[in-house]
Amino acid sequence: MVVHLGTAEMWEQLNPSDVITDTNDLEGLRALDPQAFSAVYDQYFPIILRFIRFRLGDENQAEDITNDVFTRLLEAIQRRRGPDSNLKAWLFATASHAVNDSLRKSYRRKVELLDNDLADPMPLPAEIVETNESKRAVQLALSTLKPDLQNVLALRFGQGFSLDETANLMKKKVNHVKQLQFRALAALHLAMEEAANE
Repeated sequence: MVVHLGTAEMWEQLNPSDVITDTNDLEGLRALDPQAFSAVYDQYFPIILRFIRFRLGDENQAEDITNDVFTRLLEAIQRRRGPDSNLKAWLFATASHAVNDSLRKSYRRKVELLDNDLADPMPLPAEIVETNESKRAVQLALSTLKPDLQNVLALRFGQGFSLDETANLMKKKVNHVKQLQFRALAALHLAMEEAANE
């Protein structure tokens, strides 16, 4: 299941200044103005990257997919199929679809385990190892959740959006987002416990 992000009217209630900026940005994009595209890229790249990185846990892959999102934006604008009114929501929806596509592909890809002889012989400090293991465990547990649950955690904790902002972006009521968040955290906790017991 893929997150469907909010409409322009819902976003206007949330943050009118973003929609005004979006309107100006969209006019420049529709005119295929390179400076407008550059401004949009500079403004939105960091938040889209943060959202994707939270979902995937891989910096390089997150950067590649974020760049792909902006390539898709340019192609959509050129074909006159770009966002109509809410650029930010369009970018988040496209990013969410791209992440889901990437995850589907990775499930199909054959994974080869490296031989222990190939491991780096230099020992890492115990704190770094523990931190990396914890991050990996959280990321692995997160990847077992349904996309709606992953997205609510990515928006709430990865992006730092409020319940209202998250509800508007996901086209859900605030109470439903609270329930999703509760279920997501409980499922994440359970998945981490199961992984620890294996």
